Amino acid sequence: MSDDLARLVEVMDRLRSPGGCPWDAEQTHETLIKHALEEAYELAEAVETGNRTDLREELGDVLLQVVFHARVAQDHPEDPFDIDEIARGVADKLVERHPHVFADGGETLTAEETLGRWEQIKKATKNRESVMDGIPAAQPALARAQKVLSRAAKNGLEVRDEAGVGIGQQLLALVARAEAEGVDAEGALRDATRAYESAAREAEASAASATETSSG
Repeated sequence: MSDDLARLVEVMDRLRSPGGCPWDAEQTHETLIKHALEEAYELAEAVETGNRTDLREELGDVLLQVVFHARVAQDHPEDPFDIDEIARGVADKLVERHPHVFADGGETLTAEETLGRWEQIKKATKNRESVMDGIPAAQPALARAQKVLSRAAKNGLEVRDEAGVGIGQQLLALVARAEAEGVDAEGALRDATRAYESAAREAEASAASATETSSG
């Protein structure tokens, strides 16, 4: 671990320990969920707007959430673990799911073949009964819909699509179109909403300016 990462872990430990910060000491995995989600969305915004300063900061905030959760996990009375165990676990997972890189005599795969291999290994190692297992129920509806459609398509599933003209079915049809065209539906909607918001702000400013002019 680098000196800077070690320092972050030490700072978090100081905040959680006796004599540290009362608020930090009271936090649990459950109370931190909303903060982790907020930081992830702020990271996505920094990436999509291309702001490198914000990107650096938001990556740090996401890292903080991982370190914070790891420190909370150390206090569990029955099943404690720490940041080193987390890092070791994810490193082992990466090696396991990239045999074409780390195994002797590895294969040469395309990016698409690599993704397919990853999914096969993940399904086997996690003993999943369905290709739909592991898709978070709490994931935003648009992103979750695209993930479900993607899993079905990649596994050659012929799904009977019940006829319907409701808003939900229309949204799902748009997500299916996005998946077919290789578009991230969630990101596309964020971009469109961001542009609409900007236009709305301009309209708001213009209306306020016109009101001031007429009043004067």
